[in-house]
Amino acid sequence: MAKAELDQKSVTGRAFSVLDAFDASHRHQTLAAIARRSGLPLTTVHRLVHELTAQGALIRTSDGAYEIGSKMWRLGLLASLHSDLREVALPYMEDIYQIANDAVQIGVLDGVRCLIVERIAGSRTLEVVSKPGARLPLHATAVGKVLMAFGSKELQDAAIKSLDKYTTKTITDEADLKKQLKIIKTQGFAHSEEELAMGATSIGVPIYGYGNRVIAALGLVTPVANRDIERMVAVLKVSASALSKKLILSGVGSLSAP
Repeated sequence: MAKAELDQKSVTGRAFSVLDAFDASHRHQTLAAIARRSGLPLTTVHRLVHELTAQGALIRTSDGAYEIGSKMWRLGLLASLHSDLREVALPYMEDIYQIANDAVQIGVLDGVRCLIVERIAGSRTLEVVSKPGARLPLHATAVGKVLMAFGSKELQDAAIKSLDKYTTKTITDEADLKKQLKIIKTQGFAHSEEELAMGATSIGVPIYGYGNRVIAALGLVTPVANRDIERMVAVLKVSASALSKKLILSGVGSLSAP
């Protein structure tokens, strides 16, 4: 490979390091914070951030900090799996919302994170972290745990290397998490109670695509005081089963099949 190609690849890698510094907990960051989280020199970050802002990948806010620009979200929606999944899933999500009046969401794997590709906001008074475009930790969310439980050993090993603690209830013990993942795979659903945010509990179930592979997770987020969440497991499972059949017939996920 030519030196120019290697240099270009290096620049591209550094640019993605800057973008990867943003997540659901770090949406609004200064140059210093981006440099610290990306591990890049401040001078390099300054140059890359300027270029990414000029291209619309980042936006500069009134206080001089930076956020992910809408261009990144628009580009993400062009991914066939995400766009097809959102289009087919929305009617099922709306049906669940009519029953529960809680936030309904769909997440897919994005590295060792769960990317929320669609969400219907709940009517209850509850601040939900998982907005569309948010990249959530696998081990602290129900949809993330589903993806982790039905994922490969390599995925689980990679995710387990970084079990950050978000609340006092976040599972950070490797043995405890592995035990829970086995249970999730057996029972077909995951439950997360105040592990990402206090006051919020969630459930999630797998969504299957081409080749009977788990390609996404369907979840519900509700206040922790809502004890009706247990009956919603069956509702989610029925909806996910119907949705999976439609996705399989539509061939969604076939491009990523082995």
